[in-house]
Amino acid sequence: MPENQRRVMRRFVTGVCVTSTYMDKDGERLHDAMTVNSITSLSLDPPLVALSFRHESRFLARILASRCFAVSILSAHHEAVAMTFAQSQDERAWAVTTMLGEPGAATGALVLDGPGWMECVLDRSIELGDHTMVVGEVVATGRGAAAAPLIFLEGEFRSLEAVTS
Repeated sequence: MPENQRRVMRRFVTGVCVTSTYMDKDGERLHDAMTVNSITSLSLDPPLVALSFRHESRFLARILASRCFAVSILSAHHEAVAMTFAQSQDERAWAVTTMLGEPGAATGALVLDGPGWMECVLDRSIELGDHTMVVGEVVATGRGAAAAPLIFLEGEFRSLEAVTS
């Protein structure tokens, strides 16, 4: 049954974001970031969003430790960024040091320049099946220039313009 679910969900168009967090180690802040396409707006009052990660994810462990994260919405010209941060943590570790982002004023998590971003503090985490859902309260937001969004469909990154034309 799960394979059937996977095949069906590949037909569901999602936006693409990079989420970031950090850990403090020996007085140094080590940032981490990864590509996600499973963000959900849960509530506007209070402002809550949710992301899901496999239980064994080291990125999840860092969010739970730092108790904060940022989500940056990607535009179609960010496909290389999305591909870079879709790799394993070890493979993307070098990229986060050169990522064009700034620590958010509210959380310190890295925020990318893009169509929009949110900084969140961890509200709660909920174990569901083989994933843990993290719920973040949105404490800061920003909007960049409007641009065609990067989307994920049938296992590939695409531009909304390419799908509609």
